[in-house]
Amino acid sequence: LILPFIGDGASAGNYGYANSGYSVYEEENERLTESLRTKVSAIKSLSIEIGTEVKNQNKMLAEMDNDFESAGGLLGATMGRLRTLSRGSQTKLLCYMMLFALFVFFVIYWIIKLR
Repeated sequence: LILPFIGDGASAGNYGYANSGYSVYEEENERLTESLRTKVSAIKSLSIEIGTEVKNQNKMLAEMDNDFESAGGLLGATMGRLRTLSRGSQTKLLCYMMLFALFVFFVIYWIIKLR
């Protein structure tokens, strides 16, 4: 933009610009400044809302992480017990199966004898 310039006779208040041109540019600058201020304010409030949402999401993720860790620990302990049960008590399991088979045999024998 080329601004009209007045020579030595210009007053010091308008820095050498003609009154009509200076006021138009000043009004346009004020309007653009206000528009920019509005946009910056909107962006600021949006970024604050985003920050709040991120904090809430991080809090929920931390809680979920704790829940999954505790569930994983519980599952690990259960799997350990199952491994111990399957390794150590094979003889007990075999005994129980034999007793059950004998029980079934006697029940079937008794049913056949009552006929």
